[in-house]
Amino acid sequence: MATPDAIAHVLASTLNADPNVRISAELSLSELLKSPQSTLSLAQLVFSQDVESSLRQMSLGSATRAKDHSAIIILRKYVKEHWSPFFPHFRGDAPPVELKDQIRRAVFQGLSDSDRKIRSLCAHTLSTIANSDWPDEYPDLLNLLVQLLLSGSSSSVHGAMQVLTEFVRTDLTEDQLLPVMRELLPVLMSILSANEQHSPLTRSRTISVFRQCVEALYMVKDQHPQAAKVAAENVLPAWLDAFNVLLNLDPQQDISAEHWDGLGIRIQIFRTLETVHTSFPRVLTPYLPAYVTAALHHLHALYPTFVAYYLTDGLAVPNSSEGEPIELYRLITPLVDFVTGATRQSKARVAFDEGTLGKWVDALVQWAQMTKENEEQWAADANMFISQEEDDTQVYSVRIAVFDLLSSLLTNAPVQTVSALHTSVLRIVTEANKAREGGVEDWWRPLEGAFAVLGSQAEVILDISNDEHDAGRPRPIDIEYLLAHVIPSLLTLSAYPFLQGRCLFLASRFAELLPADVRGQYFQAAIQVIESNETEIPFKVSAVKSIQHFAEYISDAELAMVPRIIRDLGPFLLETSEDTLSLVLETVSVLSAVAKGSWFTTDLAIALTAALLDIWPKNMKDPIFLSLLNDILISTVSSKTSGVYEATVKHALPRLTAAIGSSEANEPWVASSALDLAGSLSRGAPEIGLGDGFFATIAPTLDRDVLQNGVLFLTLVVRKDVGQLLSWTHTDGQTGLVHVLTVIARLLQNQDESGGLVIGDLIIHLFRRAGESVLPVLPDLLQAMLVRMQTAQTATFLQSLIIPFTFLVYNHCDAVFDLLESTRVGEDGRSGLDVMLNTWCENAATFQGFWPTRISALALCTLLRAGRPSLQTVEVKGDIIITAATKDTIMTRSKTRVAPPQFTRVPFPVKALKLLLHELQTNGEVATLAAPTAPIDAESDDGDSDWSDEEKVKDDRVAFLSDVIGVGGVSFDEDDVLANNDDEDLQKDPVSQIDLRAHVTSFIRESAGRDADGFGALVGQLSAEEMIVVQRALQEQG
Repeated sequence: MATPDAIAHVLASTLNADPNVRISAELSLSELLKSPQSTLSLAQLVFSQDVESSLRQMSLGSATRAKDHSAIIILRKYVKEHWSPFFPHFRGDAPPVELKDQIRRAVFQGLSDSDRKIRSLCAHTLSTIANSDWPDEYPDLLNLLVQLLLSGSSSSVHGAMQVLTEFVRTDLTEDQLLPVMRELLPVLMSILSANEQHSPLTRSRTISVFRQCVEALYMVKDQHPQAAKVAAENVLPAWLDAFNVLLNLDPQQDISAEHWDGLGIRIQIFRTLETVHTSFPRVLTPYLPAYVTAALHHLHALYPTFVAYYLTDGLAVPNSSEGEPIELYRLITPLVDFVTGATRQSKARVAFDEGTLGKWVDALVQWAQMTKENEEQWAADANMFISQEEDDTQVYSVRIAVFDLLSSLLTNAPVQTVSALHTSVLRIVTEANKAREGGVEDWWRPLEGAFAVLGSQAEVILDISNDEHDAGRPRPIDIEYLLAHVIPSLLTLSAYPFLQGRCLFLASRFAELLPADVRGQYFQAAIQVIESNETEIPFKVSAVKSIQHFAEYISDAELAMVPRIIRDLGPFLLETSEDTLSLVLETVSVLSAVAKGSWFTTDLAIALTAALLDIWPKNMKDPIFLSLLNDILISTVSSKTSGVYEATVKHALPRLTAAIGSSEANEPWVASSALDLAGSLSRGAPEIGLGDGFFATIAPTLDRDVLQNGVLFLTLVVRKDVGQLLSWTHTDGQTGLVHVLTVIARLLQNQDESGGLVIGDLIIHLFRRAGESVLPVLPDLLQAMLVRMQTAQTATFLQSLIIPFTFLVYNHCDAVFDLLESTRVGEDGRSGLDVMLNTWCENAATFQGFWPTRISALALCTLLRAGRPSLQTVEVKGDIIITAATKDTIMTRSKTRVAPPQFTRVPFPVKALKLLLHELQTNGEVATLAAPTAPIDAESDDGDSDWSDEEKVKDDRVAFLSDVIGVGGVSFDEDDVLANNDDEDLQKDPVSQIDLRAHVTSFIRESAGRDADGFGALVGQLSAEEMIVVQRALQEQG
C-alpha cells in the first residue's frame, strides 16, 4: 500500500516539465492505484493540510495538467470505474466494504475543508458514491449531512449543501424525504436567513432542497390529502414570507458585485414559486399580488443589465464565485413562467389593472429582443433559426416565455392588452427612428422584438380587433398603419436581415387587413427575396415562411406566380435539411393545394415529383417529412389539369416499386414508406380509376411480408379500381383476388394484432366492391376469420373481424347465416354461428367509428327481423351479476383478478335487443344526464374558491343530453372524430346517411305491433330501465 506521502510525490512528478519524468510518474501512479488500499491514501491526501493545494485538488481530478493524466489518477475516476457495478463505466475490482467505509469518511471530512475547491470536489465525489451506496451501505449519510448543517461552520454548511442538493434531487424518493422534513426544513431556513454567514449560492441551495420537499409533499397529496394540506399550511407560509422579503431587496445589488451569485437565490425562488403554485395554489394565493409586483420590478430593474450584457458587444457575463455561469435568462424565464401561471387566478389579476398592464406589456416587449448570441447562432444555422420560431418549439427561451405570458394576458384582458401592445409598439417605432438617426448600432433590435411579439399573437389580435370593429367600437390596434407606413421602408435595409425578415413575416400574418393590391406587392416582394442571390439566410427563410400565409389570399390573377415559386423552391429541396427542409416542404404543400392544383403542368409535376423522390431515401424514416411528402403528392395527382395524374404516376410508381423490390428484411421502413407514397398516388386518382397498369406495376412486389402500409395500399386499390385487382394475374397464375386473400390469411395467422382496424377495412371494401367475385372464396375467408376470433385479444382487431360479418348480415342475411350454421370451428366443432354471435355481443359496445357502429346496429335489427330459429338456441353473455361482495365496490384490476365478475347467460335475441336499446339511450334518447353522485362544489385546492359564479367554468356533468347530441344521434364534439375514422367511401355510404335513432325506434314499434317472434317475451327479460326506453320508443309518433 502506498502512503499519502508517496502518492503526493508521484502526483508532483506528473506535473514535471520533463516529459520523461512525467511519463514515468504516470506509469507509477497507474500501478499504485491498482491497489484499493492506495485509493484510501489518495482520499486521505485530500484533507491533508501539509500538502500543496494543487496536489490535493489533483487527487480529486482538478489538476491544471489534466489533459493526459487526470483521467487515470483522480479519485472520482476511480469511484466511477471501480467503486460499484451500479455505475455504467464500472471496470471491476471494487474495494471491500471496510475500505469503502474508510474512503467515504475521508471524503466526507473533506466537505469541511477550508479550501472551497476542495470542498466542492469532495461534494461531487461523495454525491457519486451516494448514488450507489445509499441507503444500504451508507444509511447514515442523510443524518451526517444534517449534523454538518447544524455545525454552524460556513465551510461545513457549504460542503454539505452541495451534497444535499444533488442527493435530494437524484436519490431520495418522497417516502424517504418526508420523514426528515420536520428536522431538515428549519435548518435550511436558518441557513437561508444567515446572509452574512453563508454565501448566496449556499443559501440558494437551501431553496432548491425546499422545492424538492414541496414536490415530495405533492406526490403524496392524493394518498394523504388531509395530512399534506396541514403540512403545507404549516410549512409553506414561513418560506413564502422569506421569499417575499428577499424579492423586495433591490435586484441591482446582485448584478453590481464582482459575481452574480445573488441572482442564484432569485432564480431558485421563482422556480420554487412555480412549483408551489402548481402543487398548493391555495396557500400561495394571498401572496400572488406581491410576488407579481416584485416580478415586474425585476424586469424593469434588470433590463439595463440585459442590454449591456446581451444586446450589445460590450460586457461579458461574469462567472459565479464557484466558476459556474449564472445567466440572466435563467432568472427571467422562470419569473415569466411563474407570472403566466399566476394570471390564471383571480387574486393575481389585481396586479394587472389598467395602471400596470401597460408596464407589463412594455417590459415583456423589451425582453423579447434578439440577443447577440441569438443573432450569431441564427445567422450561421438556418435550422436553429427556424426551430425557435415554431409554435411547438422545444428550444425554450425568454422570448418564448414572453409569448406565453402575453397569450395569457390577451385571454384575461383582451382589448386592454391589445391596446397596450399598440401603445408600446408605436413608442418603440419612434424610439428606434431616433436611435437610428443618432447612429445607435442596435437600433433595430427593439423593433424586431416588438414585431416578433405581434406576429406570435397575430390570430388572437386579429380576432379581438375584428370583434371590436364589428361591435362598432374603434380597433384597439392600428396594424394597417404599421403595414403601410413603417414596414415598407424597413424592408429595404439589407444590413439588417433579421429585421427585414421579421417585417415581411409580420405583413403575411396580418395579410387579411391589407388591400388586395398592397398584399400583392408584399407577395411579390417575398418572391423576389427567394429568387435573389444576395439576400441573407434570415431574410430568405422569413420570405419562405411568409409565402405560406400569403398563399391563402392568392387571387386568380396571381395563380401564374405559383408555378414560379415552386420552381424557385426546387433547389432548396436538394440543398436543405432538418427544420429548413421541413419549412420548404410545408410551403410547397400549402402552395400545391392552392386552387386545387389547377395551375400544375405535366412538366412541373414531373420535376417536383423527381426532386421529392431524390431526397426521399435520405429522409424516409422522418415521419414529418413523409407526412408532408404524402400531402404534396396527393395535391399534385389530384390536379384537374389533363395529363398531370398520369405523368406523375408514370414517373413515381416505377421508382417506388423498385424500392419495395430491393428493400432488405432488416429495413422494413423502405417498403413501408414506398407503399405509403404509392397509396398517396392512388388517393388522388380520378373517379375513372387508377389508370392502366397501375396495380400491375406494383403488384409483383407485394408477394413479400406485407406491412400495415401494404394493407392500406391494397384497400385503396380495392376502393379506387377493384377491376384492376380482379383482372390481374401473376406469372404463377395467381389472380389478384387470391393474392389479396392470401395476404389476409397471412395477417390473420399473425399473432401481432397491431394492424388493428386496417385488416377489417380491407375485407369490408372487398365485400362492398368485389360483389359476386368474392363468393367462391367466401366460405374459406369466413372460416379463417371465425378461427381467429377465438384467439384475438385486442378490441380493434376483434372489430376488424366482426364488422365484415355485420355488413354481410345486413346485406345478405340468409346466405351468410347458411354458411355460419353449417361451419364448424376448432377441435370441439363449435358452431360458427355460436362463435360469431358471442364475439359480436361481447364487443359491440367497444366498436369505434361512425360507420361500424351503425352497420352493427342495423345488422342486429336485420337479424331480429329474420327470426331464424337457430338464433333462439344461442346463448350469449348478458348483464353482470351484482353480489354482496361487489355491491358499492370499485373493482380494480387486482380485485378483478381475485374475483372475476360473473355474468348472466341470455338468448341472443334478448342481448341483441339490449344492445339496440343501449344504442338508443346513448345516441338519441332526449333526457337529462343522471345527477352525479359526487358533490359538484367540492372543496378544491385551486386557490380560487372565491371566484364569482361568472368566472367558474360550467360543470360538464350537468347538461341536457340534447345539448351535446347532434344530428342523427351523434355528439357534436365527436362528429368530426367519427367522420375522420371512416374513409370517404364509408362516409358517402347509404348506411352513414340513415337516421339510426329513427330506424331503431321504427323497428321497435314494428316488432311490438306484430309481436314478431315473441317480442313481448323478449321485453319481459329486460331491466326496468330498458323497459322504460321501450315504452318511450312506442309512445313516439312515427
